Amino acid sequence: MRTALTLGLCLMAVTAVAAPRSKSGDNLEAQASTAGYIQRETFRSQMNANVVTIMAGSPNGTDLGIAYDIAQVVDDGDNLRVLPIVGKGAAQSVKDVMFLKGVDMGITQANIIKYFARSGELGPNLVDQIVYVAKLFTEEVHIIVRSDITDIKQLDGKSVNFGEEGSGTDITAQLVLDALGVNVQRLHLSDTEALEKLKSGEIAAVVVMAGKPASELAGLKEADGLKFLRIPYPKELEDAYYPALLTHDDYPELVPAGESVDTVSVCTVLIAFNWGGDNIRYKRVAKFIDGFFSKFDEFLQPSRNPKWREVNFAATLEGWRRSPASQAWIDRAGSVAGATAKTSFDSFLAHTAQVGGKPISDSERADLFRAFLQWNKQPH
Repeated sequence: MRTALTLGLCLMAVTAVAAPRSKSGDNLEAQASTAGYIQRETFRSQMNANVVTIMAGSPNGTDLGIAYDIAQVVDDGDNLRVLPIVGKGAAQSVKDVMFLKGVDMGITQANIIKYFARSGELGPNLVDQIVYVAKLFTEEVHIIVRSDITDIKQLDGKSVNFGEEGSGTDITAQLVLDALGVNVQRLHLSDTEALEKLKSGEIAAVVVMAGKPASELAGLKEADGLKFLRIPYPKELEDAYYPALLTHDDYPELVPAGESVDTVSVCTVLIAFNWGGDNIRYKRVAKFIDGFFSKFDEFLQPSRNPKWREVNFAATLEGWRRSPASQAWIDRAGSVAGATAKTSFDSFLAHTAQVGGKPISDSERADLFRAFLQWNKQPH
């Protein structure tokens, strides 16, 4: 009897455990699952609405370091986050902005977008599809040779490394040497491999496109029989390049004290696709621009890349459209300044440009813009 009673109790317990849940239990579980789903989707939506991406260059390039500076300065917690992306150079960044999903902006070179506009490689009307957020800094063309090369014409017919095929260095090297009438045998080796071959005499030159001082050239020494080759600045280069100097301060082991080497530089540009004003991608970039421009002085801190001191957000890129969001910010800034009834900072500068009958330079323009930002922070 006792055994039977015990067995009966066990069966009752098993039955209780195995019995299906009540409808109220199912409803509670379903509600919890739905609430969790809604919470995740809300969080996902908020994160994506406040994140912008910048396609930059390779890990050793100046562009990626600049993109990381931007990410750190502009970061505003959950309100705005910038994600730098390691890319494949200035040329690929243009293609990525045009066609790659999830890429909002990219850092490239002014001569590269001009090249693509002329070639039609990325389709017609590129100037209508790409806008510039801001002109940034300049990057210098470095041509490294052995000490026996004294003139760029001596490279004619010789093997020269142009970096990764299709990169900004590759395209710039082609354009510059073609403009100078120098025909070379192009190689596409890594900088490290190319520099070793240069030292051994297997190749005649290495072209590196980077903001000075370039980290990949830090270990080179004049004592190793290497030097920078002078690049002349004829009219053929004036439309797309600026004259520049490589100095002893830039490269103390390659340029003797008190000397410098003539070269050319190109302007880097932060670009975006020309989304319509009601597009969510446009709104994200506009939110970024507000944070980016408003915190300009923070980029001038000693801990930041010295190239920031060259940047002038108000500078124009001839032949290209400024992002409407960038233009709107500059117009608002000029309106606050009350520039004698002019409604944009560019107009304000035009009003003050003729000092002593001489137009102001880009550097003077940048100084005025920085002064305006400082003024704008003060109570009025």
